[in-house]
Amino acid sequence: MIGIPLGLLCANASEWMVHKYVLHGWGKKKGSYWSFHWHEHHKETRRSEHIDEAYVRSVWGWHAQSKELIGLLGAGVAIAPLFPIAPFFTATMWYSSWNYYRVHKKSHLDSEWARENLPWHYDHHMGPNQDANWCVTRPWFDQLMGTREPYVGTEREKQDIERRKAQKERRRQKLASATSHA
Repeated sequence: MIGIPLGLLCANASEWMVHKYVLHGWGKKKGSYWSFHWHEHHKETRRSEHIDEAYVRSVWGWHAQSKELIGLLGAGVAIAPLFPIAPFFTATMWYSSWNYYRVHKKSHLDSEWARENLPWHYDHHMGPNQDANWCVTRPWFDQLMGTREPYVGTEREKQDIERRKAQKERRRQKLASATSHA
């Protein structure tokens, strides 16, 4: 049964390391298989206030969501040989992969839910430093590694919300003006 807490810790550490070193490390290099994370997912979530419409599409396409699933399934297959000797650990890792996908998808379809339930992940995308807050499901390893940078509820967030509202209003007025002159 010790495999369950060890699996949860290992899954969170893996989440932190893969996000930091693979998805942001290799992912910032155009042409890398992992570039979908930075160049598609981050770009879309910044532009759409944490929403990523790739999660509305079918998983059978070739986009950020399907590539994320391929990575998670590949990791699940890679640890499968451990099942006979560490069934609780392996099952917990599989559960953690499923849970990661589930909450990550939900967070990018419902930004208010993300802000309330996964503020560390919302902070990762919407905060000023997208190279912090690497954890998605739980902030444990961000706290342990000193990479947790709160944004939700800060003065900076309030200013950013007001700035985005003003930008939307300017765009709305510009569009209204352009259509009234046409």
